Amino acid sequence: QVQLVESGGGLVQPGGSLGLSCAISGTINSINTMAWYRQAPGKERELVAGIESGGSTHYLDSVKGRFTISLDNAKNTVYLQMNSLKPEDTAVYYCNANFNLDYYYGMDYWGKGALVTVSS
Repeated sequence: QVQLVESGGGLVQPGGSLGLSCAISGTINSINTMAWYRQAPGKERELVAGIESGGSTHYLDSVKGRFTISLDNAKNTVYLQMNSLKPEDTAVYYCNANFNLDYYYGMDYWGKGALVTVSS
């Protein structure tokens, strides 16, 4: 059974750094894309950063230059390094994976979410 296992998150002061990781547990054929979304209280979920298996990345404008997404294809794990954090980065961060398994292409899975709180 395939699951996304997230780790990281927590409380950090403004200007601080935090890292998130998300591993695909179980056997898959290949990853298409992995991404991090976030949802702040009272707001819609938004795409923070995404990465394709070949390494192409894209970011939400407000996090460019501060966040870095990376993918370890050998470990089926995606990382999000968050630097210079701001209070407005406070949200639940969700991992998303799109992958191929057996004869199924483009399967879309979500992690349970990791809370990131930026506050002094």
